[in-house]
Amino acid sequence: MTTSGLRSFVARRLILGAVQTAAVVLLVFALTESLPGDAAVALAGDQPDPARIAAIRESMHLDRPAYERFADWASGLPHGDFGTSLTSGRPVSRYITDGFGPTLLLASLTLTLLIPLGLGLGVLAARHEGRLVDRLVSSVTLAVYAVPEFALGVLLVTVFALKLAWLPPTAVGYGTDLTGHPAALVLPVLVLLSRPVCSLSRLVRAGMVDALAAPYTVHARRYGVPGARVHYTHALPNALAPAVQQLARTVDWLLCGVIVVEALFVIPGLGTVLLNAVAERDVPVVQGLAVVFGALTVVLNLGADLVAHRLTPRAGVAA
Repeated sequence: MTTSGLRSFVARRLILGAVQTAAVVLLVFALTESLPGDAAVALAGDQPDPARIAAIRESMHLDRPAYERFADWASGLPHGDFGTSLTSGRPVSRYITDGFGPTLLLASLTLTLLIPLGLGLGVLAARHEGRLVDRLVSSVTLAVYAVPEFALGVLLVTVFALKLAWLPPTAVGYGTDLTGHPAALVLPVLVLLSRPVCSLSRLVRAGMVDALAAPYTVHARRYGVPGARVHYTHALPNALAPAVQQLARTVDWLLCGVIVVEALFVIPGLGTVLLNAVAERDVPVVQGLAVVFGALTVVLNLGADLVAHRLTPRAGVAA
């Protein structure tokens, strides 16, 4: 594709990303407004007095019209101002920065292992298509993928923490300083790694098998191109485009959707912050986290589209 075509593709994706982000902001506010419960009622105690509830609502500006609160909230988002917690009075951005560290650490460790394992298993299975190695890799990855994260986490804790006592069952007592206690990260990373490595390896295998059967690889073999060069120079790049998009979805899940794993291992990440905010009816914290999660999803998918387009430019013609 020409340079002007590439610029047009990037411009369309950027405009689409901006529209999607704006839609996320509007949708997040609308959904949180429709949530049952009220932070003022939760703060008023078990037997709330209507006058006290009204005073709390007034002090928190919850009695203002929804459109005014939305305008104030949305205007602060571009400056990193997500509002103030209703229960603690702390800025929502502090909650996000405090929880982002442990979540990012888990995501980074998982990705560091996921990329070589997923690509390696996929290439290994494709190179031995239909043989014992291929069937073994496919069977094991399918079986592991079928196990939910919570069930696998409970199993690993039971075996390695309770029975064998090799690893700590949770991160309780370690706070956010998880790098100083690497043993507490082993089980969470294994749980987070289990399903993505299966889906990535199967996707790479399918892409490699299709690419190795394509006419250009067949012609390359006829002309005497070495097998390793056919596999890694011609076939693998064409299998990487869908793999990159799968990686983007995996990163999105690691940063935004690890609530179950963080809750199981008591890790003070973004998922735990979100669960606590929902339990306390702390709407600004829920809104801030939802916007961050939505924006991350848009950015990651935008980056994946650009990388996939770079690897297979023909895919961008129809985009």
